[in-house]
Amino acid sequence: MDITAYAACRLCPRNCGVDRLAGQTGVCGETAEVRLARAALHFWEEPCLSGTAGSGTVFFSGCSLRCIFCQNHDIACSRVGLAVSTERLAEIYLELQAQGALNINLVTADHFIPQVIASLKLAKANGLHLPIVYNCSGYQKVESLRALDGLIDIYLPDFKYLDADPARKYSRAADYTQVAKAALAEMVRQCPEPRFDADGIMTGGVIVRHLLLPGQGSDTRDILAYLHRTYGDRIYMSIMNQYTPLPQVANIPELNCRIDDAAYEAVIDYALDIGIEQAFVQEGGAAEESFIPAFDYAGVLKSAAAADKGENL
Repeated sequence: MDITAYAACRLCPRNCGVDRLAGQTGVCGETAEVRLARAALHFWEEPCLSGTAGSGTVFFSGCSLRCIFCQNHDIACSRVGLAVSTERLAEIYLELQAQGALNINLVTADHFIPQVIASLKLAKANGLHLPIVYNCSGYQKVESLRALDGLIDIYLPDFKYLDADPARKYSRAADYTQVAKAALAEMVRQCPEPRFDADGIMTGGVIVRHLLLPGQGSDTRDILAYLHRTYGDRIYMSIMNQYTPLPQVANIPELNCRIDDAAYEAVIDYALDIGIEQAFVQEGGAAEESFIPAFDYAGVLKSAAAADKGENL
């Protein structure tokens, strides 16, 4: 897959068909030029990804799903982002590796897959050896995921909905469930079993995240049951209560509130009751804005010191 895919872009399930090479934008809000909002060590991922050294997260601007409640709203809606070349993207991975990152964590990169593929190959040819984490919404085309086969070590998708009503209302994606089921099946095909190093850091596999939304406890239970029934111990789950109501949901009463502790505890009890053992859970008080990083372009541009030395790949 190369950048000609942007000429009539159908990289994601939205199938916009716009010419991103000519500067047109579809649902993702991005042209063919890769833009980043942040590239830095991140310490608030699952413990097996962040450890104590941190996950090398690279936040891409734009998103093809664009949920109304998005916790990364400013970058999802393309409000922030600096353009980078494929060569600079590869450099960033190597810089994060040099900083001691445990992995390279690509956050919402679906709409830039051609450059992601090229940059990973370039970085690997120049010494990148860390596991690659593909951190995504779960709303991916199987065809696009197949283009990544062999480059991704850990898939970290969301599984947001089984009920089409909230999918339509909050993400304008009534087809979310069928798309996410097919995407997850492909991810598990590529990364069929969890693998960890001697320190308990994940080196391969799939972790499926589910963020509890206010008032959606029934759908959450259905999702957990589906995942456990379908994949058993082939995947890990991450059951999250860190939902933070941000300004864009101020006029949506059912979303403009936090998750009740009792509701979250009831979900965890349900997960245990149905036999889920491979899961990460969060302690009370996790819904803090500290989980939302500052999208301040940290790590995106080459440092002045590196530039003065003429460092390159």
